[in-house]
Amino acid sequence: MTRVYDFDLLVIGSGPGGQKAAIAAAKLGRRVAIVERKDMIGGVCLNTGTIPSKTMREAVLYLTGLDQREMYGQSYRVKDEITIADLAARTRHVVDRETDVVRSQLSRNRVTIMTGTGYFTDPHVVELDDGRGRSQRVSAEKIVIATGTRPARPASVEFDDRTIIDSDGITHLDRVPRSMVVAGAGVIGIEYASMFAALGTKVTVVEQRDRMLEFCDVEVVEALKYHLRDLAVTFRFGESVASVESRPEGAIATLHSGKKIPADTVMYSAGRQGVSDNLNLEAAGLRADERGRIKVDEFFRTSVPHIYAVGDIIGFPALAATSMEQGRLAAHHACGEPLPVTGQHPPIGIYSIPEISFIGRTEDQLTAENVPFEVGVSRYRELARGQIVGDSYGVLKILVSLADRTLLGVHVFGTGATELVHIGQAVMGCGGTVDYLVDAVFNYPTLAESYKVAALDATNKMRQIERLS
Repeated sequence: MTRVYDFDLLVIGSGPGGQKAAIAAAKLGRRVAIVERKDMIGGVCLNTGTIPSKTMREAVLYLTGLDQREMYGQSYRVKDEITIADLAARTRHVVDRETDVVRSQLSRNRVTIMTGTGYFTDPHVVELDDGRGRSQRVSAEKIVIATGTRPARPASVEFDDRTIIDSDGITHLDRVPRSMVVAGAGVIGIEYASMFAALGTKVTVVEQRDRMLEFCDVEVVEALKYHLRDLAVTFRFGESVASVESRPEGAIATLHSGKKIPADTVMYSAGRQGVSDNLNLEAAGLRADERGRIKVDEFFRTSVPHIYAVGDIIGFPALAATSMEQGRLAAHHACGEPLPVTGQHPPIGIYSIPEISFIGRTEDQLTAENVPFEVGVSRYRELARGQIVGDSYGVLKILVSLADRTLLGVHVFGTGATELVHIGQAVMGCGGTVDYLVDAVFNYPTLAESYKVAALDATNKMRQIERLS
């Protein structure tokens, strides 16, 4: 007998991956529902993660006048006393607007929004707990898990969400701290370290590895470190926090080397933990690893073929942008209309101050793989637009194959890096060569013109090699 389900597809979690999975399936004519906790539409991305942090960064840049100091002097500020309330006002406005957009998109596509915490009672059945003692069961032929992650909290640390916090606790601060210790120089740690340094906080970054952002271009990371040091950030590499003692006026962080660092606030950035512990995965025939992540195949299917998982809960690269695409691909596969997997690598964006973005391989990777390449460089200070926007430090670097002149990597540091990288992505995705960039006409004055400058630099170097060969 054929089993009748309440829905064709049920999505647990409404972050970027869950949204796109639900909408894609709805567009294909399926009956779709999405499960989300109360007041958490849009997931962590919209409520505590990507959107609030990037909005906060924008508020910091505007209120501190940091980008304008090249022209108006180092003392230039839009507002002298910047408060957490100033930053929160802009963040709340953007989050509220985005929440409306997400709700509208889901309802417009006739996706049923179910409020509550979902967990499996059967491979096809999810129980919803609304937090008020009421529950309901919902069944679906296919299920997509998109519950995301939360900040990992070391068991030895007593978090109080005031003095000792994780990245989610930033919004609970009652004032801009005068000093801060950031434990962990990963993407999130560096983004917040640069934001608070721009606000005038004395920041110390503690990282147990010998370098930070090791997946980035070495020159770009060196440039970022230089700028952060210019904002009075202190780096302690090869060190780790052994303990933190909370005090009425702040905290003292003790490193394993014995150093003691006093600070108003200590922020732990110790990676992310998959939100899978309350899903009762065993009832669905699934299990997660020690970081709460779920293993999937190339179609985002778990070990139970009708259950899919997308987004941060499946691990690297754990980006909002990649999660969206994973959700779309998973939904199409679940609906029996699989899409071709292009195999293109996504761009990486780091919203530090200044920002970083890249796509493709780094110089170190190409050298290790014995791939011959040439480097083309363009510096913002040589571009009219760079002078106009007051960015004299930005740089765009392209890596060109000596074998077939295609682009192997694009690395950008400076204003608009996360936007600029997409030009390189388009050229690489279409198999274009450096000659396309040489011949292309870019609007003037723009930062995009840096592609032409870098392409000319690379081809001039390649011409010299040919001349002397």
